[in-house]
Amino acid sequence: MKIAVLKERRFNETRVAATPETVKKLAALKHMVAIEAGAGTTAGIRDEDYVAAGATIGSAADVLGGSDIIFKVRAPDAAELATYPKGAAMAGLLEPYSAKAEAAGYAAAGITAIAMEFVPRITRAQSMDVLSSQANLAGYRAVIEGSQLYGRALPMMMTAAGTVAAAKVFVMGAGVAGLQAIATARRLGGVVSATDVRPASKEQVASLGAKFIAVENEEFKAAETAAGYAKPMSPEYQKLQAELVAGHIAKQDIVVTTALIPGRPAPVLVTEAMVRSMRPGSVIVDLAVSQGGNCPLSKPDVVVDVDGVKVAGFTNLPGRIAADASALYAKNLLALLPLFTGENAAFGPKWDDEIVKAAVLTRDGQVVHPALKDG
Repeated sequence: MKIAVLKERRFNETRVAATPETVKKLAALKHMVAIEAGAGTTAGIRDEDYVAAGATIGSAADVLGGSDIIFKVRAPDAAELATYPKGAAMAGLLEPYSAKAEAAGYAAAGITAIAMEFVPRITRAQSMDVLSSQANLAGYRAVIEGSQLYGRALPMMMTAAGTVAAAKVFVMGAGVAGLQAIATARRLGGVVSATDVRPASKEQVASLGAKFIAVENEEFKAAETAAGYAKPMSPEYQKLQAELVAGHIAKQDIVVTTALIPGRPAPVLVTEAMVRSMRPGSVIVDLAVSQGGNCPLSKPDVVVDVDGVKVAGFTNLPGRIAADASALYAKNLLALLPLFTGENAAFGPKWDDEIVKAAVLTRDGQVVHPALKDG
């Protein structure tokens, strides 16, 4: 099978879909790996590193020619898609919940589109779970960015000139990103608290040494789906939780918001009034800005100053740790590949596999995923 890896063309996308480590393993499995020149530059990978691992380097046209599957980080635009060979597969972060028109384009181009976000969260697919691998890094980086913007020390420091108080860090949403944010803030010496509507998160937050903040009524006890996601909460619960958070957030120095509901706009957790209640110099890092934001004042890739409170909305935090994010993402793709490999390393998708069924958006010129089909 020929695997093509292209240079990412989305603005500010620094990751790459293969590393020398994964190329070496793909070559050992008898796959041909062709990589566009300069594809790994922003992730700290030289073309010669890929060549040493067993890949060939060429132009985009050379790389795409005769390819069976294209490894991507982000979805292609129409111009890029037009260069893909008909009949090839493409795997990447395709933002499928809002990609109905794009899926129609993939189908029209004869591309088998594989959305890595739709890989089911089952035990067998853990090694393919890009949402977890990238969210881990996003949670870590959110705290690093927040501490940089904060402009004060995070840990308590005792000096001859006096004591520097530890920063108070509040993490909203205790999923993969939130838990990593909690762990990172704790390692840096912050006094950490966290909130989430899922009952199971309370024990996880406590295990990391943070204080759990939530209205723990009957609705809270049933606020988790079978897949482990947070359910939308009632207006009544949201009001109670907002009142609790409002009193807590006014005392915080750094707030990291991570709450997302798949396929829906991000819930508003931090209102303008809450922002204005914080003291000047405080920071809010909104990880949900790409889906509307957990704070209505956040803007994509802009640090907004609200009377001295900085509200930062970073759309690609993993891309700020491009080398590590690429390494993990490339391993996710490597783990997925056997499901699309037949005999003698030829392209042969296992169409009946539950992971393949869940992740494939288009096939044989048709949109096949139920979430994106018309009607």
